[in-house]
Amino acid sequence: MKKHVQTLEGARLVTTEEVFDAFTSTEAQRVWMRDPDDLNAIVETECDPRVGGRWVTAWGPSRQELYRETNVFEVVDRPRRLVMATTSSTPDGFTLDTRTEVTFQEHGGRTRMTVVQSGFPTPELRDYFRTTAWPGALEALHAYLTKEALP
Repeated sequence: MKKHVQTLEGARLVTTEEVFDAFTSTEAQRVWMRDPDDLNAIVETECDPRVGGRWVTAWGPSRQELYRETNVFEVVDRPRRLVMATTSSTPDGFTLDTRTEVTFQEHGGRTRMTVVQSGFPTPELRDYFRTTAWPGALEALHAYLTKEALP
């Protein structure tokens, strides 16, 4: 099984509770998931962080070009760990089913957030998530938490 591991360590002191809550809060997601370069883009998200709950997100430049992701929570251990069955889809109808595990650990007075996503059918898809999708999301979350670049 091909997988990708991504880690984010913040520059300022942010508790694991703060990071966990910002990652799973619908209100926070509506801020940190928004592209600061395209404030007119559509971002819809609803998150119910409990076992069996769903985190459903849609984003894109228009209603006809929405990317969608549905995560079903399998493990919710606040503020330490989340495990989700993830289904992603693109506007052209392509779908991808993966498993995503996110851990939050205090490390040197900061929070280390690690994402392990597995089940990619090709190295190219895995590498897209490694080089583009997760780095962008984690940078946006980091900016939200440290108030570095809020739109």
